[in-house]
Amino acid sequence: MDHRSEAREFLTTRRARITPDLAGLPAFGGNRRVPGLRREEVALLSGVSVDYYTRLERGDLSGVSDTVLQSLARALQLDDAETAHLHDLARAANASPVARKPRQTTTTVRPSIQRLLDAITDAPAIIRNNYYDYVAANRLGRALYSPVFAEPAPNSARFAFFNPAAHEFYLDWDKVTQEFVAAMRGDAGRNPFDKRLSDLVGELSTRSERFRTLWAAHDVRYHRTGVKRLHHPVVGDLELTYEAFELPADLGLQLSTFTAEPATPSEDALKLLATWAATTDAPASRPATLHRDG
Repeated sequence: MDHRSEAREFLTTRRARITPDLAGLPAFGGNRRVPGLRREEVALLSGVSVDYYTRLERGDLSGVSDTVLQSLARALQLDDAETAHLHDLARAANASPVARKPRQTTTTVRPSIQRLLDAITDAPAIIRNNYYDYVAANRLGRALYSPVFAEPAPNSARFAFFNPAAHEFYLDWDKVTQEFVAAMRGDAGRNPFDKRLSDLVGELSTRSERFRTLWAAHDVRYHRTGVKRLHHPVVGDLELTYEAFELPADLGLQLSTFTAEPATPSEDALKLLATWAATTDAPASRPATLHRDG
């Protein structure tokens, strides 16, 4: 990836979404040629010269201080994920040749982690790596995401953008794909020299117009908690709260768990899924639909 263009486009798109009114500035002149703030307005809010900000927005983040980055983040009203991404872009611009070597990402789980997964019996649990491969799961997690695990190499990003079944599985497919790309954009910023991740972005961009459109927006979000609405081929619709945790001892691995609100149809569906998972290894073929009582 071209790190200068990444920085340029990120700052440009963030500036475009902030109006003078949102920034607390008077909107001088009736005909503004830009949808958001002008460069000189961002410079004013950031406390830097127009020339210096122009240099930054052209993608040259070399030598920029943390103080200036924080001022930019405030001026552009960046959230925590976007602020971290801006710092990641600056680190990439100032990286030494040694730092440009990609970090080694864990692609398998240790036996103790698998035992931990297996000990979680009442909630689906899945582990993915930085490349969106599903590398481990407990029985209920494998059952919940059986459409993804049915693929030869389970990868949540490829499934979401390439497999037509994803449109049925994810009830909020538009939202889910937005979240995928925003999370991947953050991963790319943290690991700018990871060729395997860059290759995945390139593959998704080449084969999916939806991905290309979302990637061009330069949105960045954390993927830590939220609600997933799924249509499972066996038990039907589920609305589950997910929590995502980084595994500090295993670089690049993220554990996600899913729970249902008590006394809801989703809780009933999850219990039915557990019954099915206990009697089958969740085969790749589409199983017969089970029926809920009532």
